[in-house]
This record gives sequence, structure tokens and C-alpha cells, in this order.
Amino acid sequence: MKTINTIHLADVQSVYSGPEGDLWELIMGEQIHIGGLQSSMDLAEKAGLAAGKTGVDLCCCNGAGMRFLVRFRQAARMTGVDATSHVIERGRRRCGEEGLAGRIQFVQANVMETGLPDGSADFVWGEDAWCYVEDKAKLIAEAARLTRPGGTIAFTDWIEGSPELTTAEAQRYLSFMKFPNVLNLEEYKDLLVRNGCEMARAEDTGRFAPYVDLYLDMLNRQLTYDALKIIGFNQELMQAMGGEMRFMRELAHAGKIAQGLFVARKKK
Repeated sequence: MKTINTIHLADVQSVYSGPEGDLWELIMGEQIHIGGLQSSMDLAEKAGLAAGKTGVDLCCCNGAGMRFLVRFRQAARMTGVDATSHVIERGRRRCGEEGLAGRIQFVQANVMETGLPDGSADFVWGEDAWCYVEDKAKLIAEAARLTRPGGTIAFTDWIEGSPELTTAEAQRYLSFMKFPNVLNLEEYKDLLVRNGCEMARAEDTGRFAPYVDLYLDMLNRQLTYDALKIIGFNQELMQAMGGEMRFMRELAHAGKIAQGLFVARKKK
């Protein structure tokens, strides 16, 4: 695990309460994760999510993942947990606008200690967001606690690939992305197994590099004005952020960072 000691929950809340979070949504859409709907469908299929199930989305952001699950996988009810009030308010508004408020609820809490009942979910869900959580061991323990025996934990996340990040690369990458740390495939698998789960899948989706190419292309060729507007037309900031994204693209094409996909079953 690569770690940076200067990033904490308040830094993440600041990102998703301000223009930086809006910028990510501009280039990635409401589903602020690599692959959007394609990635969500892939994860749901590999997890074998059946209709009529209840789920908990940890680090749910604006609730786009829950709206996907209710619409496309016929989830009966979803509860989303996030620590940032700004995205929760936005999510509640969007759920209301789409007529889904009756099947989706939001809880503002730290995902390491949600306060939700033991075994209350048929499945726990996450998409490219657990990278923001400081204590991954507590996060996975909480996910396992919430999942009923025989239930499913399914998530994607930004992970360290192979070859590993150097210390300097990790510090720069984590600082830019406001990640307190980053795990690799084996480290996530180990945490899931230690919390009473059996692994069904753990894999690199292969999406990271081509999607970073796409995001940079969109910013450079189509969304430049929109992005500048979000950050107050600060061109120096735009250039700096572009430089960090190009650095991230280099890491992705070298295989040093990736999108991991995980499906685990809680033992009965």
C-alpha cells in the first residue's frame, strides 16, 4: 500500500463541495467513475445481481450508482452513505427529479462506521470511490458487517498496478487525486478474505488508460470553455491540472495505476 499522510477526509469533502468535484462530473458525467454505464453494467453482471435485492452504496456521491441499480438492475431499495453534504443534497434532488426518491435514501456518515444495521443488505456496492477512504481495513470490515450471510460485496476502485509506483510517483499521484492511500489487487483480496468473504473475481478492467486519454481529449478539444468556467477562468490552474492529468495518463499507460474490479461473497 502506498500512503500519503497529508490527505484526510476533510480534503475529500472540500473537493466534492466545490469546483474540483464539478470539474470531475463535467468530464466523467453523473457517474463519476471510469467507464460510466458500461462499467456499472459489467460490475453488476459479474456480481450476478438479481432483481428485487436491497443494497448499500458506500461513498455513493450524488447517488448515480443507486439510480443505475434501481433502473437497470431492478434493485428494490438502495441506501447510499457519503460524508459530504453537498453531494448528498444534489443526489436527493436528482432522485426526486427522476421519481426514484421512494426507493433510494441517503445517509450522511463516515463509511467506516455507517450506523446501519448488521446484515441489512443483500449486497454492498462501490464504484471508483473507496480510494478516498483512509482506513481500508475498517471500510472492508464495515462492508462485510452490512452484508447478509451469502450476500455480495461488489466494487471497482482505483488501484496500484504492476509495476509498482515509485515513492515519488505515489506522492504526486495521491496528492493530486486527494487519495490518502492506494491498494493493489492482492491487498484488497486479503482484506475481503480476512473479513469472512470468498473471492469470486478480482481483476484489472483494462479501462484506465484509454479513458484517461478520452478525458484529456475532451478537455482539450471540446470542454475547454466549460472547464475554465467552473474554475473561474483561471488558466494557470487549468494548465496545472492538465499537467497532473497527463502525468496520470503516463502512469496508466505504464500499468502503474489501474481500475480494479472485485466481487466477493460473504460466507454463510
